[in-house]
Amino acid sequence: MTDTENTASRPIALVTGASRGIGRAIAEDLGRTHHVLVGGRDAAAVDAVVRTLPSAAPFVGDLTTGPVPGLPSVLDVLVHSAGVEEGGSIADTDLDVWRRVFAANVFAVAELTRLAIPALRAARGLVVVVNSGSGFTAGAGGAVYSGSKFAARAFTDALREEERPNGVRVASVHPGRTDTDMQRALVAREGLEYDSRFAMPAESVARTVRVVVDMPPSATVESLSIRPTERR
Repeated sequence: MTDTENTASRPIALVTGASRGIGRAIAEDLGRTHHVLVGGRDAAAVDAVVRTLPSAAPFVGDLTTGPVPGLPSVLDVLVHSAGVEEGGSIADTDLDVWRRVFAANVFAVAELTRLAIPALRAARGLVVVVNSGSGFTAGAGGAVYSGSKFAARAFTDALREEERPNGVRVASVHPGRTDTDMQRALVAREGLEYDSRFAMPAESVARTVRVVVDMPPSATVESLSIRPTERR
C-alpha cells in the first residue's frame, strides 16, 4: 500500500501539543488506526514524531498567535492536548501571566475548534479536550491554571450542546498528575521531591482518550476523570 493509499483509507485525527508528553502519547496511540496531523510549535520536534507514525503529517504553528495552519475538509477527531501551567498566588501573579495561560489553554482551543467545525460536521466527528483535575477544583496558588481549565470545561459543555444537533460529539478528559515535563516542573515549584509513583504514565491518558475515540457514534463519553492509583 502506498503512503497516499494508506492516508486515504484512514480517518484523520489532529492532535495539538503532540511533540511531547500526553499529546505525543495520544498521537502514537491514534497513529495505529488514524492519519495523524501532529500539532506543535517546534517544526523539528513535530517532524521527529511524524517520522515514527505509519501515516502522519506536520501541523506546525503557534496557536496563541496565529495564523492557524490549513485544515482538511473532513476531520474525524480533534484532540486538544496543548497547554501551559504557570502562575502562583493571586497577589504575586501579574496580568501577563493570566493572558499567557488563558491564550494557550482557552483562546487557542476556542479558535482552532471554530475553524475546524465545518470539517468536524462533515465527518460527524469528535472533539476531545484534555483538561485536568484542576478543571474541577482549585486551591491556593492554582487560580490561573485552574481558572483556565474551568473555562475550558465551560467551553466543552457549551460546544457539546451547540454541536449535538450536527452530530459532532464533544468529550472532556480530566487527568490527574501525569509523568511529564510539565508535572516535574510543577512539583519542583511546590518544593517537593519528584516521585513517579504518584504520577500516571502519559500512555494511561492516551488509552483513556482511545476509549473515547472508539465509542460508537450512538454514544458519547462526555466527561471522564482519571487519577493515579497512588496518592502522595
